[in-house]
Amino acid sequence: MSAPTVRPFRRDDRDQLTELINAHVAAVVPGVSVSVNTVLSEMERQPGESITDPWVSERVTLVAEQRGSVVAAAHLLRYRADAEVGECYRDVGEIDWFVWQPPASFWPDSEEAADLLMTACLARLARWKVRTRYASADVPAPVVYGLPRTWPHIRAVFERAGFRHAGDTEVILIARVADLPSCEHRPGVTVERTLGECGTRFTAHADGRALGFIEVDTTLARPERHSRAAGLADIGNLHIDPAEYGQGLEHWLLAQAADWLRLCGVDRLLAYEPATDRTMIGHLTSAGFRELTRTDRCWEHRPG
Repeated sequence: MSAPTVRPFRRDDRDQLTELINAHVAAVVPGVSVSVNTVLSEMERQPGESITDPWVSERVTLVAEQRGSVVAAAHLLRYRADAEVGECYRDVGEIDWFVWQPPASFWPDSEEAADLLMTACLARLARWKVRTRYASADVPAPVVYGLPRTWPHIRAVFERAGFRHAGDTEVILIARVADLPSCEHRPGVTVERTLGECGTRFTAHADGRALGFIEVDTTLARPERHSRAAGLADIGNLHIDPAEYGQGLEHWLLAQAADWLRLCGVDRLLAYEPATDRTMIGHLTSAGFRELTRTDRCWEHRPG
């Protein structure tokens, strides 16, 4: 068998790389895939990261090739060291995403390719002489960020290389819109629909004050970027006045959002909550959500 080799990404790798990324996406969220154009575009610039993307000074994509096939790939970012860059990102090197085909009968030695690629990534970070090294798995697809628990093969590569989980764990939840609460009249409470920070906002009002709000983003499936994410939306924000907890307001707001999502043709709704917030997770699961996976954010290189 031919030994794996690591080299810079070439444009003619684009189809194999996209297939490899989509295989990983499919293990996290149902019914989502990205186009070749999305992958190539995000390798050049991340338009969704309007704050941090301008801080990037260098981008490199490496692939591991074996027997003429791309079996692993990684995308690296180098952040500038000047004062305009946020302190947490200043002079940082990051493996933005890392994917590889786990061992199978037809790729029994792909683990060797993954470790070889990781060695090349660490060598590049060393040449950059960055202050800190981080790793993540933020492939260019909605819902996939941090390091999902459904990718134990990536976790194994990270840990063998000396990366350790240093951040928070978030629970990703999903619900069928049809299973969400239905709209019911709530005496004395009205709802106002406006533009929010993270999507369309529905605010509950009573006696001249806001009781809480929910924001839903229905733009996850922008046609110029994503080939298959239709029918999917997520909760950008859900806030309830502490005085209103236990009054069922969160279910009422979810019902308002669900009614709007049905008009939009959305059939699945996602939510993201810190694993430590059992109260909100309980509210969501009681309203029809179920856990999709957990994702561990921020992996820091701590060799030895």
